[in-house]
Amino acid sequence: MATNNKAIEHDIGVLGKFIQIYCNGKHNGQKSKVKGNGKIAQYIDPLNVELCDDCKKLLLYAASKRIICPYDPKPACKDCTTHCYAEPNKSKIREVMRYSGMRMIFKGSISYIKKFL
Repeated sequence: MATNNKAIEHDIGVLGKFIQIYCNGKHNGQKSKVKGNGKIAQYIDPLNVELCDDCKKLLLYAASKRIICPYDPKPACKDCTTHCYAEPNKSKIREVMRYSGMRMIFKGSISYIKKFL
């Protein structure tokens, strides 16, 4: 299991940004602050993001999978030999990444741009 808490914190923070951009662009319904339970709370609660219920579930699912990732350092999911996301979450996170990727660059997220350089 991964032991680098800073890397986990960073990765979950990026997931939170991706999902928040997606949710804000696609869902106009009621949103509430995302709260985690147990170990997830230490990574989710500081993000201070508000999402609809579906996006909240996706973020909590993705964060839980990141926390239990057995690789250190963690490879990009597309390059990983162990695919831990089950359908339909796998398809949904791909949709979120496609939608939010360019929008994140346009919003000036330097950390995301650095990933591609």
